[in-house]
Amino acid sequence: MYTLYYAPDNASLVIRVVLEEIGAAYNTWLVDRASREQETEAYRKLNPAGMIPVCIIDGEPVFETAAIALSLADRHGALAPPPRSSDRPAFLKWLFFLSNTLHPDLRQLFYPKKYIGPDAAMLEVQARMTRDRLDGHFKVLETAYADLEHPFLLGSDPTIVDIYAALCLRWPQLYPADSPPALVPADYPALLRLLQALETRPSFQRAFEAEGIPPPYLSAARPCDGSRGSPL
Repeated sequence: MYTLYYAPDNASLVIRVVLEEIGAAYNTWLVDRASREQETEAYRKLNPAGMIPVCIIDGEPVFETAAIALSLADRHGALAPPPRSSDRPAFLKWLFFLSNTLHPDLRQLFYPKKYIGPDAAMLEVQARMTRDRLDGHFKVLETAYADLEHPFLLGSDPTIVDIYAALCLRWPQLYPADSPPALVPADYPALLRLLQALETRPSFQRAFEAEGIPPPYLSAARPCDGSRGSPL
């Protein structure tokens, strides 16, 4: 039994989908972002960085989205090539691209004041530069997924790379709420095919419904309804 510390439509949603895909038993703990629970002393004992998600595995708190997802995949022998597989290096390459390159730039787009401060002129420059970098990242992914026999990166079945990528492609359609979307899936045909293939899977449907997110979940993203807590 795992325990997932989550907030709706946060990076924890990647882990919820992974848990649903592997059929693992798990509990959830809603982190109240409206009251900044993630910044409390109690939560920082689980994750010193005060970020979501945390997953309790064998009684120990594990943080960082990619680390949790990879730990679960390897433990259950699913959603990842085995360590000695010839596909493992490519799999790890793209997993770290998502966790080290794409996801951090999404955070810069969503929470710019944490990185650049409140100055309006600086924020305008930062937003433009971040969107330019993200556009480049989306094009890198589009090229990687183009001309594949299947919609998934490494074959006929999805891996945690596909799941993580799909969520990283959902969020810039919605956030920040007061700005034009940084991603329009129709502009990236291969990525759109990925999103459409994943959003019909029962694991995605269960995970998104549990967080109050209406369909279509990925290809034309809609925000959560707020019934399961605050996403921001």
